[in-house]
Amino acid sequence: MAMDAVAMMARSHVTAMAAAVLLCACALKTPPDAAQIRKEALPNTQIPEQWATQGALGASVEQGWLAEFQDAQLNTLAEEALAFNADLRVASARVDQAASYVKAAGAKLYPSVDLLARGGGKLSGDSSGLQGVGITASWELDVWGRVRAGRAATQAQYASATADFEYARQSLVAAVAKSWFTATEAKMQRAIAQDTVRSAEQLAGFARDRERVGRGDAFDVASAQASLETYRDTLRQLDLAYEQSVRALEVLLGRYPAALLQPPGQLPAMPPAVPVGLPSELLERRPDVIASERRVAAAFNRIQEAKAARLPRISLTAGVNTISSELFVLQERDNPMFSAGASLVAPLFQGGALQAQVELRTAEQRQAVAQYASVALGAFAEVESALASEFALRDREAILNRAVAESGRALGLVNVRYEVGSSDLRSVQQQQLASYAARASLLRVQSEARVQRVNVHLALGGGFGGPNAQLRDRMSVNMEDTASVVNIYRVVGAGAAEIRSPAGGWPSVVKIRLHGFRGLQSVQARASGHTLECKPKGNRFMSESYECNYTGGGESARVEGDYVEVELPRTLLTADGSPIEVQWSEHGL
Repeated sequence: MAMDAVAMMARSHVTAMAAAVLLCACALKTPPDAAQIRKEALPNTQIPEQWATQGALGASVEQGWLAEFQDAQLNTLAEEALAFNADLRVASARVDQAASYVKAAGAKLYPSVDLLARGGGKLSGDSSGLQGVGITASWELDVWGRVRAGRAATQAQYASATADFEYARQSLVAAVAKSWFTATEAKMQRAIAQDTVRSAEQLAGFARDRERVGRGDAFDVASAQASLETYRDTLRQLDLAYEQSVRALEVLLGRYPAALLQPPGQLPAMPPAVPVGLPSELLERRPDVIASERRVAAAFNRIQEAKAARLPRISLTAGVNTISSELFVLQERDNPMFSAGASLVAPLFQGGALQAQVELRTAEQRQAVAQYASVALGAFAEVESALASEFALRDREAILNRAVAESGRALGLVNVRYEVGSSDLRSVQQQQLASYAARASLLRVQSEARVQRVNVHLALGGGFGGPNAQLRDRMSVNMEDTASVVNIYRVVGAGAAEIRSPAGGWPSVVKIRLHGFRGLQSVQARASGHTLECKPKGNRFMSESYECNYTGGGESARVEGDYVEVELPRTLLTADGSPIEVQWSEHGL
């Protein structure tokens, strides 16, 4: 009873000390908001009310731009890239790292408890003769906000990594779309070059026929043959350009670059004009600008952390232990023994290291502000340049359409003249070259117009998703030994599927693996009145375990690498082969 009273008294003293100190704890300073950062970062920049490029539609920026091209194959390629692109997985891993830093920093706000046990016979394993067990607890009271500032910095860094990841997703889809248009253009340019070669072969044959009947000479034959070989060389160059453009696209998709992908033979129709919103809204919408803003906040909190590190640290400690010895007699004491106390560590002299840390963090904040200015000005420049390029390409396309029409008409006329002998071969060759050059230039402008439209969307920060995007998480099924594995790769973060039994019946084991999901909210599988539902336990940033309920019974899910694995209960795989409905979704971050 006496020991219980001592323990209760010690705990009450510790609680009282903690309460007294926490009442005096300093509140954290608030990082500068977006308006303050813009004022400091862009002192010489006057943001206009409208875009400087004339003709821009001022309506609000819309989401789901990928669907505007009405290309189902392009949607499929975007899904594949978002699931398997290597660079995007790097960005995803950075988000996971930042989430772990948040959890590690937050853990410092709580007490730490350690267990120490000693044993091993009379000499207790280390010849000391002592045996026993002890539990110690310590808690640093965050009086000056050092630990809280560190946690706030990691939270801002996590928000920055998340915004960077979203911008990487947008950039990847934009790169896939632009590569798709470029590969399509290369295929169409090759077709134009093939037409040119065929026409040059006919012209060379016609020149030889004229020489045989005495109406031409060797000069015309040599000139026609030289032009033919030049066109053949151009075709070979275009063959290589086409293969290289397809390989570049395949790398974006995470495939081996074998140049096997088949682009269509025509470019998609040009979507209608895109609303661009207001310049003042751009910095609040673009993910890369938001990421830079969060890095300023992280740097600000690091300064507060460094300043608080110059002040004393106060910690509370408590413990209970029992010690015995078979080797020698211990001095008379209570056993077990309870202890409680507090400690203060104040830095007196460290050679200026702590002040240097403050100066370092201050310089890092200035750097973050300067980087924000660079990203923000770059964003404005990208929008203006993309808009100006699109309007110029629109005008050029109209001009080149007229040029192609007139060149075709002129080529027909000069061919007739050459056939009746009123014109020479050189005139035909020149007009033929002009006609095909006009077609190639028009195609180049049409392809570039679509590329610039993608650049406009990316510069504006408009998302490729949205209600009409028609994107979905990728799913594939493969066998591993006797288990059937349903792999689901994150694209939009939510979806549903119906899994059907193969002809021979369900395999002995069916597993569902969700790759690349963060903050997974739930996974459900239903069949024949049975339901399995799995939800994360603990922190939603990156759960380390999942708890599953199966019509009243307990199950478990496994986290392995970047995926969460759920093994379906055997009774869910019904004998009648009924399909299993699977649904999954993740938390909004």
